[in-house]
Order: sequence, then C-alpha cells, then structure tokens
Amino acid sequence: MSAKDHFRTQNRSRAGGPSHLVNVVPSDEQDLPFVTQWLYLATQGALTITTSGGETLTTPVLQAGWHPIEVSRLHQTGTTATGIMAGW
Repeated sequence: MSAKDHFRTQNRSRAGGPSHLVNVVPSDEQDLPFVTQWLYLATQGALTITTSGGETLTTPVLQAGWHPIEVSRLHQTGTTATGIMAGW
C-alpha cells in the first residue's frame, strides 16, 4: 500500500509542529500509512528512508530530536536510531 500524502495539495510551512504523532516501527516491506512531515528520534542514529519524492537512502547519523523530513517508508535495515515518532 502506498503512503497517502494528506498535504500534497497544500503549501507546507515548517514553522509549526505536527498536529498528529504516532510511534513508528521500521519495516522493510511496508510504507507508512501517511507521508510524514516530521520525524522525532529519541536516540541519535542513522535512518534508511524512502522520501516522499521516491528516493531511498541512508542518512548520516542524525542527532536526537525533531527533523523536518517527508518520508513514505522508514526501513528497518540500516536504521540505528530508536524511539522514532512520526508527525504530520
């Protein structure tokens, strides 16, 4: 199932925080049920992601905290950060 982008027709602003939050369990097989606007990492680490634009890559180590990243899949393989929440 493809991730639904509820914001694809809207101009996006990074000034505000997310309205919705969910805990994310990384998966190599399944897209998220939505495209994120933000990811929160409880611990620093790398993420293997598929962006809303369709690129799949592994980030360098990211610090714990909020990151404005639009993601349709968060892969288990290559992801070392933990305590991940997605916001939109």
